[in-house]
Amino acid sequence: MIDSYDFGHIVIDGKRYTTDVIIFPERVMDGWWRKEGHRLHLEDLRSSVQEKPEVLVVGTGYSGLMKVPSEVREYLESRGIELIVQNTKEACITFNRLIQSRRKIVAALHLTC
Repeated sequence: MIDSYDFGHIVIDGKRYTTDVIIFPERVMDGWWRKEGHRLHLEDLRSSVQEKPEVLVVGTGYSGLMKVPSEVREYLESRGIELIVQNTKEACITFNRLIQSRRKIVAALHLTC
């Protein structure tokens, strides 16, 4: 569960992170780095897709500057993965709500911008 989020930091299950994160059902991967900082590529989500989530929540940053191109959206849809793209504050709220009702939720969260 995400305890709190603000620009540049997030607290998940009591632990504070200051780098972008991917939250898997049983672990958190911090230091998530993308090929291009503010544009999401399929290769940026390789570990997320391998997890075979029902839903992938993408947090596009505090101000929502990270873009999710149509090819990423289409690929995830073709794999049967529901994609939710929101600014990171909203994505945190959505993630917390969804983990109450669904088993396989993954969140990839950009913490700044």
